[in-house]
Amino acid sequence: MSRRPSRPVRLLASALAVGALLTTAACSDGGGDSEAAPDTAAARAAERDPAEQAPTGSPTGSASASPATLTESGAKAALLTEADLEGGWNQVQDADRWRDRLLVGEVDVSDFLTAKTDATDCQELLDGLYRDSLLGEPSGPSALTGFEQGDSRLLEQVAGYDRAGLDARLKWMGTLPDTCDQFTATGSAGGTRTVQVTEASVPGTGDARQGLRVTVQGDAADNPATLTLDIAAVRVGTSALTVTGGGLDGGQESAVEQAVRQGTERLKTVLDGGTPSPQPTPVD
Repeated sequence: MSRRPSRPVRLLASALAVGALLTTAACSDGGGDSEAAPDTAAARAAERDPAEQAPTGSPTGSASASPATLTESGAKAALLTEADLEGGWNQVQDADRWRDRLLVGEVDVSDFLTAKTDATDCQELLDGLYRDSLLGEPSGPSALTGFEQGDSRLLEQVAGYDRAGLDARLKWMGTLPDTCDQFTATGSAGGTRTVQVTEASVPGTGDARQGLRVTVQGDAADNPATLTLDIAAVRVGTSALTVTGGGLDGGQESAVEQAVRQGTERLKTVLDGGTPSPQPTPVD
């Protein structure tokens, strides 16, 4: 037979049970925001992400190291000037209307043994050079300038792009020397042009870069002619500069390289919130 607890023990057990019921009632009370549970509210706040706790517009950590977004005025300020180029290049006012008819032609699909998509890429190359849209249509501000030296021209475009699209276009440019090694295009008057595409070196500036040399052999003013273009594209953040130099007198590799170095420095300065110097920046 079990023994019954003594009276003092029964009283203590009852007191503990009542205390436990009161505590449970206080915790289950509908007033969750009342003063009865300040520690619980503090714990919930501590568990929140620091970025959620920060007031709107206030810093939530270290500043981003990525370049700023390009503005309309920034794109214009980043453009090259005559002082940035050597060799007597003269800036022109109508560079946005430059169009070389030798770049106009319908790519001959029969030149490609693998797939018609290769011909499409080569057509896109010619069209992009003619329309100054080799990197695709900018998604942000865009500015363009041009220079002349005899019969040679140098064209620079600075623009803001979608990052994923920009990287894809640079990668696409890198495939063209293989895809479009040599092909034929037919002009509107029926004349044929032979186009060759090779890889070109680009100074190690910016975040990513790609270079090409394109030669087009055809007729200009009823005379045989060869158009040679050196092209370089450099990405800085979500912005990019494209430099194209050359003409019927041949390519402009050294001038394009110099323009890329100076142009990239100017673009970086603008994206960092500065103003490019009127004198060219010394670069390696």
